[in-house]
Amino acid sequence: MIPTLVIGLREGLEASLIVGIIAAFLGSSGRRDALRQVWIGVAAAVVLCLLIGVGLITLSRELPQRQQEALETVIGAFAVVMVTFMILWMNRHARGMKKELETQTAHALAQGSARALVAMAFLAVLREGFETAVFLISVIQNSTSVASGTTGALIGILIAVVVGYGIYRGGVRLNLGRFFKITGLVLVLVAAGLTMTVMHTAHEAGWLNAGQAQALDLNWLVRPGTVLSSLLTGVLGVQPRPVVAEVTAWLVYAVPMFAYIAWPRRGSRRPAQGAPVAAEITGHA
Repeated sequence: MIPTLVIGLREGLEASLIVGIIAAFLGSSGRRDALRQVWIGVAAAVVLCLLIGVGLITLSRELPQRQQEALETVIGAFAVVMVTFMILWMNRHARGMKKELETQTAHALAQGSARALVAMAFLAVLREGFETAVFLISVIQNSTSVASGTTGALIGILIAVVVGYGIYRGGVRLNLGRFFKITGLVLVLVAAGLTMTVMHTAHEAGWLNAGQAQALDLNWLVRPGTVLSSLLTGVLGVQPRPVVAEVTAWLVYAVPMFAYIAWPRRGSRRPAQGAPVAAEITGHA
């Protein structure tokens, strides 16, 4: 549940932040009439993402076992690439996201283009929703409990929606830099575990035969049926008997990514005099 909750919260909050900022700006600009276009874009993106998720699950179930493993490998690898790009992009742009979105919204209003507002909301939710669908499918397929993983994702998304609404109403202040750093570190571990799963399913699909010698014996730590085992396997992707290819993939991904996200960014220690220490998102209805 923990990995899917973090994924749902992180991805859902990104979409909620964007929509919340746009809606709050429209409200403060006296253009509540334009909110209808925003909600149309959001609804269309949500429906499309649900269809994509259902389609991927249906396709996976109808394939023979070996082809299922191949599809899971492709989906898992794609999910790792997407979440990596998302982590790196948000780590660099989180602080300036509010100003950039307000500028784009103001430009759309000046041009009198409802299509631009629909497109902004649609693309924001579609991007995060597609990433969420692919990442969650990959994680849930390899979790010990599909129901638990799905519940965690729904809880995370619900929290994200509540926070987004709070931003729109003006009652939520969020330190974006700190939030995305913490969730980014957690997602690095989740994605690193997913790389181990990709190595495993690639072998099952017949695509990877190198590095299949057992690297470690972790039966003393990862005992099937225990809470610790569920946590280690679900969050970190740790298996009782990981092979060389899986351990290598985990280290190659996790170590540099974790170091990059955890490393203090230039200028973060000493803010300019009179400048706010933390970047905050606020909205006014």
